[in-house]
Amino acid sequence: MKNDIVVDLKNIYFYYGEIPVLEDVSFSIKRNDFMAIIGPNGGGKTTLLKIMLGLLRPDSGTVRVFGKGAEDGRKSIGYLPQNIFFDLSFPINVFDMVIMGRYRGPIKKYSENDEKSVLNALETVGMLEYKNRHISMLSAGQLQRILIARAIAREPELLLLDEPMASVDPETQKSIYELFLELNKKMAVVFVTHDIGAISVYIDSVLCLNRKLFYHGPKEGSLGKLEEAYSCPVEILAHGIPHRVLGRHKK
Repeated sequence: MKNDIVVDLKNIYFYYGEIPVLEDVSFSIKRNDFMAIIGPNGGGKTTLLKIMLGLLRPDSGTVRVFGKGAEDGRKSIGYLPQNIFFDLSFPINVFDMVIMGRYRGPIKKYSENDEKSVLNALETVGMLEYKNRHISMLSAGQLQRILIARAIAREPELLLLDEPMASVDPETQKSIYELFLELNKKMAVVFVTHDIGAISVYIDSVLCLNRKLFYHGPKEGSLGKLEEAYSCPVEILAHGIPHRVLGRHKK
């Protein structure tokens, strides 16, 4: 149904100067989607997320987010960027870091409802008991969960994550994928990844991007298009926690 569509992109073109980054990209995201965006480095994946968020404007094409323009519609989106740089020695605890996800400007104070939303987010990611802990005392996996909590503290209808597994170990990755499955019961979840093997276990649908859209649909039909996008054969081996990607390159 049309009202199930939360993001709708049509014929998107985007250039950095004269360099094409996205060419004629069209797809939609529905309310119950659990989608991976996959493709080689420089293929336009992060740019695509920023266009959905209204942080970048396409050179041509249309973007509708929850029936609005991207800048208005992003109020219903939680976002975890690829690289977040901050000083771990900064005097801030977990609760204060997560409540920043409810920030609405320098004049508006945080409300009781804001605080309740933060506690709910921390409980969702399994980090409520750490709410008073200084951020420097967290492991990489715990810190990533805190950043996810900050993204969902605003109670979004769509969660966008840019390579959320990049800094965590394999066992922690498994638990975070399982967290995403739980979050998907309440919101659409879309994330950029290079972990092709995860598709075989966790993901419902795949968007394969390398400047152009090579594939958007169920994971079962994605393998051939991944080979086309990556310009090399890809075989997926999944044994419990999927990590291994093997391919034969033409010499």
